[in-house]
Amino acid sequence: MTTVNDDALFRKVSTRVLPLAMIGFFLSYLDRVNIGFAQEQLSTDLGFSYAVYGLGAGLFFVGYFIFEIPSNLILAKVGARKWIARIMITWGLISGCMFLVDSETTFYVLRFLLGVAEAGFIPGVLFYMSQWFPASRRGRAWGIFYIALAASGVVGGPVSGFILEGMRDVAGLDGWQWLFIIEAIPTVVLGFVILRYLQEDHRTVRWLTESERSRLGALLDAEAPPAGHTKLREVFRSPMIWMLTGIYFSYNFALYGISFWLPNLIRDLGVDGDVTVGLVSALPSLAAIVSMVIFGRSSDRHGERKKHIAAAFALSAVGFVICILAGDQAVLGIIGLMLANAGALSIPAVFWSFQTSMLSGTALAGGIALINSTGNLAGFAAPYAIGAAKDATDSATIALWITAGFMVLGGVLTLTVRTARAHAAAPGRVEAPDLAS
Repeated sequence: MTTVNDDALFRKVSTRVLPLAMIGFFLSYLDRVNIGFAQEQLSTDLGFSYAVYGLGAGLFFVGYFIFEIPSNLILAKVGARKWIARIMITWGLISGCMFLVDSETTFYVLRFLLGVAEAGFIPGVLFYMSQWFPASRRGRAWGIFYIALAASGVVGGPVSGFILEGMRDVAGLDGWQWLFIIEAIPTVVLGFVILRYLQEDHRTVRWLTESERSRLGALLDAEAPPAGHTKLREVFRSPMIWMLTGIYFSYNFALYGISFWLPNLIRDLGVDGDVTVGLVSALPSLAAIVSMVIFGRSSDRHGERKKHIAAAFALSAVGFVICILAGDQAVLGIIGLMLANAGALSIPAVFWSFQTSMLSGTALAGGIALINSTGNLAGFAAPYAIGAAKDATDSATIALWITAGFMVLGGVLTLTVRTARAHAAAPGRVEAPDLAS
């Protein structure tokens, strides 16, 4: 059999597997946080307070949390292609319907339903990718995949600004209404593309040779769990999984604190105009793209995850502190936001490589869903906390200090996890590593 070069093999896998996943991630994040750019016009047109906006932004994650694990279990039964396509089509339609918001009630209901529709997308894609990339390759693969998260800010910010300003009063609709309509269309279209083209099984694809299929299968099989069935409830009893959930919650607190409030935080620094705010909002995302690539490659090259994750948490914490201390100094404040975002967005790719190297079998599938869904509840807490703080004090300072504190907590928790694999060592049991400093 022909000898296979692993680097060439995974370059081929990456070019086939990553593009659709990345575009889907890009659009999911864009549809999730575009209300951050719509916030000012929504408040003007409908009289929403900061707290109302923060609660509506966060309700997405309540629906997401409730339906995350059921969605992942359905994906395991019907396959990634059909279920991911279903997710994208339904969330695209609901996101587009956000143009119908005319009250706090419709705002809350549609945000909750958007979370229900999107539940399962990220863990589903991550689980799908774990079927193509062994643990030793996931840092680089997921580092590239998560570039889509930062790219949505680079592209989404300016585009959202132009739509808000350029489409105002077109066909009797305001700019924020056109924002939801226009940015939902590509999501629905991509859902049908995925339904047609997403390939799930490396053993049947024609773009791999027989030797490449065998080599990829051997690398993935080497990480397969021992025979046995792990009961789903055992996943909930694993101390290690709950520790990982706490780490992910801390990361998400920063991610969604920035994501939903970035335009408003930039305006607080004295930047005016939808287009200008949109352009400036791309800077933290550009910084994140550079940081994500550096952290992902360094983590894989050194075969080390914990210290890289902790360093990213520390970088983000420093950025938040700089942003707070900057006061009304726009340049320093934007530098702080760039560092905060660069650190925060460098965490997930290394984090998922970290935890999937310790989990396998049902612990992997159920663990991804539990960690992602519970950790994403920070997406409810952070926007609401910042909104409530701004209503009460006309400043986000207190909430930003809390966010910096979560970054410190996330780094500390990361350093307490002992790296060992959790799998089904015997039927009905998950081995969880001890936690120690």
